[in-house]
Amino acid sequence: MKKLFVGSLPTTATEESVEALFSQYGRVHSLKLIKDMFSGQCKGFGTFEMEGHEARAVIAALNGQLFEGNHLKVNYESPRGKGFKGGRR
Repeated sequence: MKKLFVGSLPTTATEESVEALFSQYGRVHSLKLIKDMFSGQCKGFGTFEMEGHEARAVIAALNGQLFEGNHLKVNYESPRGKGFKGGRR
């Protein structure tokens, strides 16, 4: 199972519309869009999980492609290490 990041989503994106787009390339095991707590609209990014070969297919097919007027950014999620926030100075 690979965890992926999707960015540059429009504020009108819903989990259903994003899942429908990604499920063309395989089974989406989990999907979470980050939403504004007050408006409930998508903040423009989220994470999802797919099998390895399906994840590679999604990245190859959808990274940089238009979705509801925005060019998507789809790639593997990078792990956050010590130096990401609040690391040593």
